[in-house]
Amino acid sequence: ISGKSQILFALVFTTRYLDLFTNFISIYNTVMKVVFLLCAYVTVYMIYGKFRKTFDIENDTFRLEFLLVPVIGLSFLENYSFTPLEILWTFSIYLESVAILPQLFMISKTGEAETITTHYLFFLGLYRALYLANWIRRYQTENFYDQIAVVSGVVQTIFYCDFFYLYVTKVLKGKKLSLPMPI
Repeated sequence: ISGKSQILFALVFTTRYLDLFTNFISIYNTVMKVVFLLCAYVTVYMIYGKFRKTFDIENDTFRLEFLLVPVIGLSFLENYSFTPLEILWTFSIYLESVAILPQLFMISKTGEAETITTHYLFFLGLYRALYLANWIRRYQTENFYDQIAVVSGVVQTIFYCDFFYLYVTKVLKGKKLSLPMPI
Protein backbone atom coordinates (compact mmCIF):
# COMPACT_ATOMS: atom_id res chain seq x y z
CA ILE A 1 0.00 0.00 0.00
CA SER A 2 1.26 3.48 -0.82
CA GLY A 3 1.71 5.51 2.33
CA LYS A 4 1.65 8.66 0.22
CA SER A 5 -1.82 7.86 -1.11
CA GLN A 6 -2.98 7.29 2.46
CA ILE A 7 -1.55 10.66 3.52
CA LEU A 8 -3.46 12.29 0.68
CA PHE A 9 -6.70 10.55 1.71
CA ALA A 10 -6.18 11.75 5.30
CA LEU A 11 -5.71 15.28 3.94
CA VAL A 12 -8.86 14.87 1.81
CA PHE A 13 -11.00 13.95 4.81
CA THR A 14 -9.42 16.60 7.04
CA THR A 15 -10.14 19.44 4.62
CA ARG A 16 -13.58 18.09 3.70
CA TYR A 17 -14.82 17.65 7.26
CA LEU A 18 -13.76 20.99 8.72
CA ASP A 19 -17.46 21.82 8.75
CA LEU A 20 -17.62 19.66 11.89
CA PHE A 21 -16.72 22.86 13.71
CA THR A 22 -19.32 25.07 12.03
CA ASN A 23 -22.35 22.99 10.92
CA PHE A 24 -24.21 20.35 12.87
CA ILE A 25 -26.29 18.08 10.65
CA SER A 26 -26.90 15.06 12.87
CA ILE A 27 -25.22 12.79 15.40
CA TYR A 28 -24.85 10.14 12.69
CA ASN A 29 -23.17 12.59 10.28
CA THR A 30 -20.81 13.84 12.98
CA VAL A 31 -19.87 10.34 14.15
CA MET A 32 -19.24 9.13 10.59
CA LYS A 33 -16.99 12.09 9.81
CA VAL A 34 -15.00 11.52 13.00
CA VAL A 35 -14.72 7.80 12.19
CA PHE A 36 -13.47 8.59 8.67
CA LEU A 37 -10.86 10.95 10.09
CA LEU A 38 -9.73 8.48 12.75
CA CYS A 39 -9.48 5.62 10.25
CA ALA A 40 -7.48 7.76 7.82
CA TYR A 41 -4.96 8.82 10.47
CA VAL A 42 -4.73 5.38 12.08
CA THR A 43 -3.97 3.95 8.62
CA VAL A 44 -1.15 6.47 8.12
CA TYR A 45 0.18 5.69 11.60
CA MET A 46 0.09 1.94 10.91
CA ILE A 47 2.00 2.36 7.64
CA TYR A 48 4.65 4.78 8.88
CA GLY A 49 4.73 3.73 12.53
CA LYS A 50 3.68 0.33 13.74
CA PHE A 51 4.31 -1.57 10.48
CA ARG A 52 7.03 0.61 8.95
CA LYS A 53 9.34 -2.39 8.59
CA THR A 54 6.89 -3.96 6.13
CA PHE A 55 6.34 -0.70 4.22
CA ASP A 56 8.01 -0.53 0.79
CA ILE A 57 9.44 2.98 1.04
CA GLU A 58 11.83 2.40 -1.86
CA ASN A 59 8.94 2.10 -4.31
CA ASP A 60 6.60 4.69 -2.76
CA THR A 61 8.44 7.57 -4.41
CA PHE A 62 5.70 9.62 -6.06
CA ARG A 63 6.38 13.32 -5.50
CA LEU A 64 3.28 14.71 -3.80
CA GLU A 65 4.00 18.28 -4.82
CA PHE A 66 3.14 17.26 -8.42
CA LEU A 67 -0.42 16.76 -7.19
CA LEU A 68 -0.70 19.25 -4.35
CA VAL A 69 0.46 22.39 -6.19
CA PRO A 70 -1.97 22.07 -9.14
CA VAL A 71 -4.84 21.00 -6.85
CA ILE A 72 -4.26 23.99 -4.55
CA GLY A 73 -4.16 26.33 -7.55
CA LEU A 74 -7.29 24.86 -9.09
CA SER A 75 -9.10 25.11 -5.74
CA PHE A 76 -8.51 28.85 -5.68
CA LEU A 77 -9.46 29.30 -9.34
CA GLU A 78 -12.53 27.08 -9.59
CA ASN A 79 -14.82 26.96 -6.54
CA TYR A 80 -18.37 27.94 -5.65
CA SER A 81 -17.51 30.77 -3.27
CA PHE A 82 -14.24 32.31 -2.29
CA THR A 83 -14.42 31.47 1.43
CA PRO A 84 -11.88 29.42 3.38
CA LEU A 85 -14.20 26.46 4.07
CA GLU A 86 -15.45 26.36 0.48
CA ILE A 87 -11.91 26.48 -0.93
CA LEU A 88 -10.85 23.68 1.43
CA TRP A 89 -13.92 21.61 0.51
CA THR A 90 -13.16 22.14 -3.19
CA PHE A 91 -9.51 21.22 -2.53
CA SER A 92 -10.68 17.97 -0.91
CA ILE A 93 -12.82 17.07 -3.92
CA TYR A 94 -10.02 17.78 -6.40
CA LEU A 95 -7.42 16.02 -4.26
CA GLU A 96 -9.56 12.92 -3.84
CA SER A 97 -9.74 12.57 -7.62
CA VAL A 98 -5.94 12.21 -7.86
CA ALA A 99 -5.05 10.76 -4.43
CA ILE A 100 -4.82 7.25 -5.86
CA LEU A 101 -2.05 8.19 -8.30
CA PRO A 102 0.83 7.45 -5.87
CA GLN A 103 -0.64 3.95 -5.40
CA LEU A 104 -0.98 3.37 -9.13
CA PHE A 105 2.53 4.76 -9.66
CA MET A 106 3.86 2.35 -7.04
CA ILE A 107 2.19 -0.60 -8.77
CA SER A 108 3.55 0.46 -12.14
CA LYS A 109 7.03 0.89 -10.63
CA THR A 110 7.08 -2.57 -9.02
CA GLY A 111 5.19 -4.18 -11.89
CA GLU A 112 2.89 -6.14 -9.58
CA ALA A 113 0.57 -5.94 -6.62
CA GLU A 114 -0.47 -8.33 -3.88
CA THR A 115 -3.97 -9.74 -4.19
CA ILE A 116 -5.18 -7.96 -1.06
CA THR A 117 -3.91 -4.65 -2.48
CA THR A 118 -5.76 -5.23 -5.75
CA HIS A 119 -9.00 -5.96 -3.89
CA TYR A 120 -8.51 -2.79 -1.83
CA LEU A 121 -7.98 -0.72 -4.98
CA PHE A 122 -10.94 -2.33 -6.71
CA PHE A 123 -13.26 -1.38 -3.87
CA LEU A 124 -11.85 2.16 -3.70
CA GLY A 125 -12.63 2.51 -7.40
CA LEU A 126 -16.04 0.91 -6.99
CA TYR A 127 -16.81 3.39 -4.21
CA ARG A 128 -16.11 6.23 -6.62
CA ALA A 129 -17.97 4.60 -9.51
CA LEU A 130 -21.03 4.24 -7.26
CA TYR A 131 -20.87 7.98 -6.67
CA LEU A 132 -21.52 8.40 -10.39
CA ALA A 133 -24.75 6.42 -10.01
CA ASN A 134 -25.64 8.55 -6.97
CA TRP A 135 -25.15 11.75 -8.95
CA ILE A 136 -27.33 10.49 -11.79
CA ARG A 137 -30.06 9.52 -9.31
CA ARG A 138 -29.86 12.85 -7.48
CA TYR A 139 -30.11 14.73 -10.75
CA GLN A 140 -33.18 12.70 -11.74
CA THR A 141 -34.97 12.97 -8.40
CA GLU A 142 -33.76 16.32 -7.00
CA ASN A 143 -32.53 18.12 -10.11
CA PHE A 144 -29.25 18.52 -8.18
CA TYR A 145 -25.96 18.78 -10.05
CA ASP A 146 -22.57 19.54 -8.48
CA GLN A 147 -20.23 20.24 -11.39
CA ILE A 148 -17.03 20.20 -9.31
CA ALA A 149 -17.83 16.85 -7.68
CA VAL A 150 -19.06 15.23 -10.90
CA VAL A 151 -16.11 16.30 -13.05
CA SER A 152 -13.63 15.29 -10.33
CA GLY A 153 -15.39 11.95 -9.86
CA VAL A 154 -15.30 11.23 -13.58
CA VAL A 155 -11.57 12.04 -13.65
CA GLN A 156 -10.95 9.72 -10.71
CA THR A 157 -12.99 6.92 -12.30
CA ILE A 158 -10.98 7.30 -15.53
CA PHE A 159 -7.77 6.77 -13.53
CA TYR A 160 -9.24 3.49 -12.29
CA CYS A 161 -10.39 2.19 -15.70
CA ASP A 162 -7.09 0.53 -16.67
CA PHE A 163 -6.83 -0.98 -13.22
CA PHE A 164 -10.41 -2.30 -13.46
CA TYR A 165 -9.56 -4.00 -16.74
CA LEU A 166 -6.50 -5.71 -15.22
CA TYR A 167 -8.50 -6.66 -12.12
CA VAL A 168 -11.23 -8.36 -14.15
CA THR A 169 -8.88 -10.08 -16.61
CA LYS A 170 -6.29 -11.25 -14.08
CA VAL A 171 -7.22 -11.07 -10.41
CA LEU A 172 -10.74 -12.43 -10.77
CA LYS A 173 -9.29 -15.35 -12.75
CA GLY A 174 -6.97 -16.19 -9.85
CA LYS A 175 -3.82 -14.69 -11.35
CA LYS A 176 -1.55 -12.18 -9.66
CA LEU A 177 -1.78 -8.65 -11.01
CA SER A 178 1.47 -8.05 -12.81
CA LEU A 179 2.37 -5.45 -15.36
CA PRO A 180 4.96 -5.55 -18.11
CA MET A 181 8.22 -4.15 -16.76
CA PRO A 182 8.99 -0.64 -18.07
CA ILE A 183 11.82 -0.29 -20.54
